[in-house]
Amino acid sequence: MKISTKIRYGTRAILELASRYGEGPIDLKEIAKKESIPLKYLEQVIIPLRTAGLVKSMRGSKGGYALAKPPSEICLNDVIEILDGQVQLIECLRNPKGCSKSSFCVTRDIWKQASDAVHQIFSSITFEEMVNRKREKERKYPLMYQI
Repeated sequence: MKISTKIRYGTRAILELASRYGEGPIDLKEIAKKESIPLKYLEQVIIPLRTAGLVKSMRGSKGGYALAKPPSEICLNDVIEILDGQVQLIECLRNPKGCSKSSFCVTRDIWKQASDAVHQIFSSITFEEMVNRKREKERKYPLMYQI
């Protein structure tokens, strides 16, 4: 299983918005720079997140993006499903008709069990929790700047 770049970038963008929840809108350029995400890519990733109602955009000189709801109400799985669909380790879990063995395949049952476990973990982690983890790491490992 490999998490796509789209999911990684989308998660980092939402985490940055969650870190600054309640502080007003944040410009995409600022998020892109802070998270080392190409701006053009981030512009494409933010569209489905906005369409799904996870983020809202504000126009104007002080415009940008903000979370549409509190970080405690957004889980990691929300971002994953919006950007890539439900996590399924193999294609026959999404489309059982695509494999003639799916109804009696033992390994398919195991892949389903593993997929369900991954889904449960991703659904149990909120962005509020991720912000707390981020702040804890920042306390333990402060950024060091060198000239």
